[in-house]
Amino acid sequence: MNCIIVENDASVLKDFESKIKELPNIKLLASFDSALKANDFLRNNDVDVMFLETNLPGLSGLDFARSLKNPPLIVFISDSKEYAFEAFDLEAVDYLMRPITMERLFKSVNKIEAFLRNCKETIAVSCKEDFIFVKSERKYIRLAYNEIIFIEGLKDYVILHTIDGARYMTAMNVKTIFNKLPSDIFFRTSKSYVINVNHISEIDGDDVIVAENSIPIGRSYRDKFLSSFVNKRLVRRK
Repeated sequence: MNCIIVENDASVLKDFESKIKELPNIKLLASFDSALKANDFLRNNDVDVMFLETNLPGLSGLDFARSLKNPPLIVFISDSKEYAFEAFDLEAVDYLMRPITMERLFKSVNKIEAFLRNCKETIAVSCKEDFIFVKSERKYIRLAYNEIIFIEGLKDYVILHTIDGARYMTAMNVKTIFNKLPSDIFFRTSKSYVINVNHISEIDGDDVIVAENSIPIGRSYRDKFLSSFVNKRLVRRK
């Protein structure tokens, strides 16, 4: 798993970096002395865990964590217990008090690994059940397949539209989420859309109507869509 450290005390940072590098199964990508520098990195890189100082200059670690829409897992670092309640209210995985021993850091990394195993990637599909979990707004949302009517891609995000009108945005591209879903239920109609075929009401030219939503069918996807989901179910005159 990948991590970054955000710590403005140079001596603490140096010690923390050396300890992290000794541990297996965790790779330090970068270190920063401010929230703003870390934010730029998070926008362009996949980070599993952020070790974050609570009292950063300027934008504090707590305020920084609160501002992130799709944060990585966060472990706060502090000299004081006074921020612990607020940290866990922000859904921190752990809270490390300085000075941080190797034993305590090892325990924290094991805790993070266990958490990631239970929520592997941003989406976890059950092989035995008919649902998925998606991470949206700091929460893991359980959605049954039949609740999802279509999925809309927006660059590095997707929005899952459900039958009750709810929308769940998560950091992921269309290809990734489509590959996690059962192909007998979900079909990709274009680069930007995936539909639940069980919610199709009609097909009108180059559009498919899904629960009253008109979804375009891309030219390169049309033939496969017709052969896979329409022609074999089409009632024809003998």
